Amino acid sequence: MTKIVIAGPRGNMGKEAVKMVEATESFTLSAVVDRKNSGKLMKEVSGMEPLDVPIYEDIEECFQETGCDILIDLTTPEHGKNHMLMAFDYGVRPVVGTTGFTDEDVEELSAIAKEKELGAIIAPNFAIGAILMMKFSQMAARYMPDVEIIEQHHDRKLDAPSGTAAKTAQLISEVRDAKQQGHPEETEQMEGARGAEYDGLRIHSVRLPGLVAHQEVIFGGEGQTLKIRHDSMNRASFMPGVKLACDTVLKLDHLVYGLEHIIE
Repeated sequence: MTKIVIAGPRGNMGKEAVKMVEATESFTLSAVVDRKNSGKLMKEVSGMEPLDVPIYEDIEECFQETGCDILIDLTTPEHGKNHMLMAFDYGVRPVVGTTGFTDEDVEELSAIAKEKELGAIIAPNFAIGAILMMKFSQMAARYMPDVEIIEQHHDRKLDAPSGTAAKTAQLISEVRDAKQQGHPEETEQMEGARGAEYDGLRIHSVRLPGLVAHQEVIFGGEGQTLKIRHDSMNRASFMPGVKLACDTVLKLDHLVYGLEHIIE
């Protein structure tokens, strides 16, 4: 039985992760880490699942008392990094769904994971369909290098562009030579009208209530366009990817950034 701790259990993703762990026969939920309600059980807190699972505010205390195998962290980049560092100290394998890690953060965490020979996964997006969208986009970019990305998320999202859009652009740049798109003399009549730039391709971020997580990658060629789109309608769409990451991280001895590296 794999013992799991979840950080961020009151968030929309955290609530779904709790349900996923409870529904998986090979997983057991040892504890949750929350910024309040320490010392209580989940069943004693309004809005949480009615479970006899302890709540901790101090993640180190949680690791000391639970002896868990995996940490699922669905908090913020700042907390996520600190939680990962603490997890490494206790031999716990982190599965992190927080976006906003810098390249320097990933390099630092990768070095620690390698030194300790511990598996770890950071996933900007846990939706399997979104990972396939990124893979298909990379494939298309070999033949259609003119491309723009439009990502759409709910209006409570803090980072722009999304981690998924940034990761998509990175994957495309691996097979596409940097090139400036649009007319060479184009000017923005309003700053930002052409979106963010990544090696010459453009990324546009939309933030509106009613949205969850959506991305369209648009390729243009001579007399044709290609659109690759993924839509997450609810947070449950991310749980198969979280489960896959948990199953996989136990077999790793290094950090993996992005689920595309564990999906054939």
